Amino acid sequence: MKPKVVVVMPAYNAAKTVQVTFDDIPRKYVDEIILVDDASHDETAKRARELGLKVFVHPENRGYGGNQKTCYTEALKEGADIVIMLHPDYQYDPKLIPEIIKPIVEGKADLVLASRLLSGTAISGGMPLYKFISNRFLTIFENLFLGQKLSEFHTGYRAYSKKLLTTIPFMNNSENFVFDTEVIVQTVYFGFRITEIPCPTRYMKDASSINFKNSLVYGLQTLLSILKFSLAKIGIIKSRIFIR
Repeated sequence: MKPKVVVVMPAYNAAKTVQVTFDDIPRKYVDEIILVDDASHDETAKRARELGLKVFVHPENRGYGGNQKTCYTEALKEGADIVIMLHPDYQYDPKLIPEIIKPIVEGKADLVLASRLLSGTAISGGMPLYKFISNRFLTIFENLFLGQKLSEFHTGYRAYSKKLLTTIPFMNNSENFVFDTEVIVQTVYFGFRITEIPCPTRYMKDASSINFKNSLVYGLQTLLSILKFSLAKIGIIKSRIFIR
């Protein structure tokens, strides 16, 4: 039986780009599209409703991680077998949806990451040099401690299996950007499989992006997440992100 595929869009001030993102989604492969508006100051929710998306609006800003918690909760309520996170700022290519769900459909992975570094277009696509360097450093560190061989951990374009999302305690995760890292750490901790596909890099004026200060905080929180994983695996600590 064909799996139900739900695209979720964690949105904040994406009124200018939500339509172009939506237009590039290959509807043949997608059963439902959900947008969660994290208390935007523009007409993101209005534009999304005009496009026929299922829209949820946070009355107050909950942060990137808090937005995703609503995304995945609502997708699972819709009976999703595969959930794709796609930012509505058009930074990632929606046309890759058939490729990103394929490893899950074929039973080869539970989490698929769309890697900008695997495509070799990070710098030419406009990724700031400091982000490229920090991305490479953190990825090397994460591969070492998590026992993986991934080219990039820090992509916002991902596909998850229902089994993964119903197993990991993502509601215990951070409300901010490190949520993404914690999900990967949980995926490894609970024994799920990760793979990746190449994805072109697109940095544009209207795309959302984390600034230098928040990037630094994110990097430190990522290192802390890896430390928690390492200590939890050998039983030295108990962390709520690993307790179901």
